[in-house]
Amino acid sequence: MTTQRAPASLRRRRNIGIISHIDAGKTTVTERILYYTGLTHKLGEVHDGQAVMDWMQQERERGITISAAATTCDWQRHQITIIDTPGHVDFTIEVERSLRVLDGAVAIFAAVEGVQPQSESVWHQANRYRVPRLAFINKMDRLGADHERVLQDIRDTLGASPLLLQLPLGTEEHFQGIIDLIDMQCVSWRADDAGMTPETGAIPPEFEEAAQAQRAALLETVAEHDDDLLERYLAGEPLDAEAIRSAVRKSTLSGALVPVLLGSGLHNKGIQPLLDAIVWYLPSPVDVPSITGVEPTEETAAERHNDPSEPLAALAFKVALDQGRRLTYLRLYAGCLEAGTQIYNPRTGANERVARLLRMHANKRQRLDRAQAGDIVAATGLKDATTGDTLCDPAHPIRFEAIAYPEPVINLAVEPMTNAEQDKLQSALEKLAAEDPTLQVQFDEERGHTILSGMGELHLEVLIRRLADEFKLAVNVGKPQVVYRETIQGEAECSETFDREIAGKRQVAEVTLAVAPAASGAGLEFAGTPPEDAEAPADMIDAVRQGVLDAASSGVMQGYPVVDVRVEPRRLLCRDDSTPLAFQVAAGQAFHRALEAAQPVLLEPVMSLEILVPEAFVGSVISGLQSRRGVVEGIESQGLQHVLRARVPLAETFGYMTDLRSASQGRGTFSMQFAHYAPAP
Repeated sequence: MTTQRAPASLRRRRNIGIISHIDAGKTTVTERILYYTGLTHKLGEVHDGQAVMDWMQQERERGITISAAATTCDWQRHQITIIDTPGHVDFTIEVERSLRVLDGAVAIFAAVEGVQPQSESVWHQANRYRVPRLAFINKMDRLGADHERVLQDIRDTLGASPLLLQLPLGTEEHFQGIIDLIDMQCVSWRADDAGMTPETGAIPPEFEEAAQAQRAALLETVAEHDDDLLERYLAGEPLDAEAIRSAVRKSTLSGALVPVLLGSGLHNKGIQPLLDAIVWYLPSPVDVPSITGVEPTEETAAERHNDPSEPLAALAFKVALDQGRRLTYLRLYAGCLEAGTQIYNPRTGANERVARLLRMHANKRQRLDRAQAGDIVAATGLKDATTGDTLCDPAHPIRFEAIAYPEPVINLAVEPMTNAEQDKLQSALEKLAAEDPTLQVQFDEERGHTILSGMGELHLEVLIRRLADEFKLAVNVGKPQVVYRETIQGEAECSETFDREIAGKRQVAEVTLAVAPAASGAGLEFAGTPPEDAEAPADMIDAVRQGVLDAASSGVMQGYPVVDVRVEPRRLLCRDDSTPLAFQVAAGQAFHRALEAAQPVLLEPVMSLEILVPEAFVGSVISGLQSRRGVVEGIESQGLQHVLRARVPLAETFGYMTDLRSASQGRGTFSMQFAHYAPAP
């Protein structure tokens, strides 16, 4: 382990994430950042399986990022903590929990493909957390690269306002560098020093007119969001680079504009200006609004500022297993934390001791004695803390909002090779589930095997491989099963009376419930209790609600969870011998009877597919989609390729990659993400 560095001031810190669609070049760009900042001394390549940030064996074999990896580097006297996130939809929780704790982000778009489905998803995730962003259009040297079309994609698809700060110096295979529209100079890179030394010079005459016009458009756009700059601009005063950058920074932090830069990560062009832009335009911890929560005992609003002098407040945003040890990743929002400190977890109501503090560089560790507000670190010794837990000063407790997880859409049955390994399998799955909140584990007593629920085929395939690689457990695996839902198409009202003696005590209740369809995505909606039952005790009303929630976990058709149903208690008959237990049971029975009478229907998950394929194979690909109950929603041209957008039921997507390769002579690729639930045939 290396020795601890002196902490940088809060204003000189940047906590950023790298986000994009799979294969847009996130990890390649991150590897260049590490190289040019001096953190590594060799360029790690994804295609060679040598990327520092893709340290897991499966990441190196597959050439994709699976787990978000953190590292910290220095640039222009600023400390930059970077989290490289996955681009595959199956690992979206890694993006979700990273964006929750980051101050800024760099969104990477491929210059040919533009805004792709997962690009859109992660962009909206960043919108939800109000994370200021830069955009980096990567792969500018590829055939068909078109930054103008990507800019239009950003406007039309993402609803954002891109601000182009650079022009390309050459196009496609002739791309040599960029023209800086603020400093009005060109920057190019030589191939013989791996892009280590940018060369600046005057703008070539053939690019001068386009650069002047684009700079005028830049100034006009920025001036609309900065009154001081607008006055100087309208007065015809010369605007120095520092004033322009200050105005761009202000617009970026407010979310009004998204600065856009150009480059080619694989061929080492455009990375140093990107690092400069991270320092110039993305927020420091002090630029981020204070974080709000509640005081756990009083349930009153509480607030913490990004200030080391305030009481400790941190959020555990990731749990990982590293060399058999449990690491808990923390973002400190206030106060300071030292190794050996006792901290309080409001969820468990208990104190835990931090054994060690570590700054992570992918899977390598740097020991720290102390961390403070604005830091992202890992801690050992925390046995009960999980993703989304608040950790704070025991004398000044606070609880932040937890992190939301997407619901699993696919099941897989597994069992150990021998009965003797059942306990070992259960222990391993518990550890994996603690690390990955989107993994759900249940034991099926009737069939005697364990059910894994996850986000997709790749997600579960990776987990099975991890059982073998990390826990030395070979398992028998069943076929993937779709996670369906149940709902209703009609309305119904049913009454149920529960009258029974249990443990020598009479339990009586009578409940009348009405059910009706609710809007798609509404879940389970409860209407208020009727006026004539206003005297019903609160605990009885709560028992009715709990009874319905319990019953909704298993529907009346095939036992799948019930969604998108509105439930209204019409009558609650409360007597002297009524009990909450009786109301809970009666409500569950009445709910099930009402569902049976309200035209129940099975819902299946439908996926949104984006397929990239050469024009010659479009017809055969469409035919294949139609045979899988797919509906093509649109086709557009992207250079020599065609993009098909379609909706296909998840049950019909198993094995689709093999069919697509067969139909396109191995030249087609696709990406997929959950769209919505729809009635199953």
